[in-house]
Amino acid sequence: MSKSIISAIILGTSLIFSPVASSAMGLSFSWGPTKKCFDGKSPPMRVSKVPKGTTKLKFKMVDLNAPGYYHGGGTVKYTGSGKLKYGAFRYKGPCPPSPHIYKFTVKAVDAKGKTLAKASAKKRFSK
Repeated sequence: MSKSIISAIILGTSLIFSPVASSAMGLSFSWGPTKKCFDGKSPPMRVSKVPKGTTKLKFKMVDLNAPGYYHGGGTVKYTGSGKLKYGAFRYKGPCPPSPHIYKFTVKAVDAKGKTLAKASAKKRFSK
């Protein structure tokens, strides 16, 4: 057998038996109908590639321009839908004196409370 054939067989075998990289969970959101100054309803969001076994989604928001200000977050039951409508959970909404950037983080959690995956998204708020 030639060296090129042996190399091709080895390469093909390593591709077959190498672990497949799992796709990361994703998060996106729009401010949508969010009102300025402490609108307690969460903005519309979308999560993607949520891991199997997820029972809850835990959200937290941080103002990247004022990280010491507590906005909190919320927890929702995960039913298999990746869409969360406006007001899916309660938190202390944005009220910046000038445009600020806010970051939402979501954790996918199983029935035992174990974090299965995390995702985050950030967006400017200037209403």
